[in-house]
Amino acid sequence: MSTNKQAVIRYRALDKCFSNFWKRFYIEDLVEECCKAIYDFSGTRDGVKKRQVLDDIQFMESEEGYSIPLDKIRDGKRKYYRYIDKNFSINKQPLTPAEAEQLKNTIFMLNRFDGLPDFDWMKEVVARLENAFKLKSNDTSVVSFEQNIYLKGLSYFSKLFNSIINKQVLKILYRVSFNTPCKYIIHPYFLKQYNNRWFLFGLTNIDGENKIMNMAIDRIDHIEDVHLPYIENTKTDFNEYFDDIVGVSVSYKNESKVEKIVLKVDNVIYNYIESKPIHPSQTEKERTKDYAVIELTLIPNFEFETVLLGFSNKLEILSPDSLRLRICKRASDILERNKR
Repeated sequence: MSTNKQAVIRYRALDKCFSNFWKRFYIEDLVEECCKAIYDFSGTRDGVKKRQVLDDIQFMESEEGYSIPLDKIRDGKRKYYRYIDKNFSINKQPLTPAEAEQLKNTIFMLNRFDGLPDFDWMKEVVARLENAFKLKSNDTSVVSFEQNIYLKGLSYFSKLFNSIINKQVLKILYRVSFNTPCKYIIHPYFLKQYNNRWFLFGLTNIDGENKIMNMAIDRIDHIEDVHLPYIENTKTDFNEYFDDIVGVSVSYKNESKVEKIVLKVDNVIYNYIESKPIHPSQTEKERTKDYAVIELTLIPNFEFETVLLGFSNKLEILSPDSLRLRICKRASDILERNKR
């Protein structure tokens, strides 16, 4: 459970204690109540400490927090805590500056849906949130996200999105490599954007077996519902599915395997590759005044090869030989096509 979520749970627990005028809550009691609240929510005992609760109280009293009117009443050498105003509760208060900032960030992320078909309703939701919480402060955009609103097939996005949510089996007319369209029955699971294109991932029958297939939505010609039992996704974790590749192309063939890639990169471009790694597994093995040797562990695919071709005149593939030969073949084809 995130730290922010734990903090909110503690604040709510403390609020209940401060509002209870029938019981005296000393610091030890407050710690215990916070521990109970977190356990009830998550089932874990995180062991809230006295120092943390004291910090929480200080934050709740501050203007950045909830500006709570708290009374700290002496009882011998100890003191207990309760609100001065019996009717006060943080649940009745407007948003704190921190909460307002978090909501602003959420609204900012929701605005990324702008331009996607059938997501016009998002504008109304965002406008209502901005008005209700007085969050509209700047009409000038200071951040731009890459998005191709003219992408062919983008009109299918909403249909695919809703089919995933509603677990609807689809029949899709799809052009593999933009060739003659073929029909696929697919159980849709996931949508991912890469290189300014959207891709659908789902289960379909390939060579007599149910396997995960990805479809670029700009190659889809037609979609319709199919009244078949939906096969739940119980095997593929899409949070990890792309860990071993660059891009989105994961081959369903058995020969695809993780390989160790060793590259020799000229220093003139290494600073760029170092600051923006080709893949999370990238590590530096050697560095001289002229070049760097880096190692990556991944499944070589078309997208990875294309990235290498972009650096081809400043980069040498040391291993494996199979990758070097494929890159040489693609480079040779480029020269053949462009010679005069």
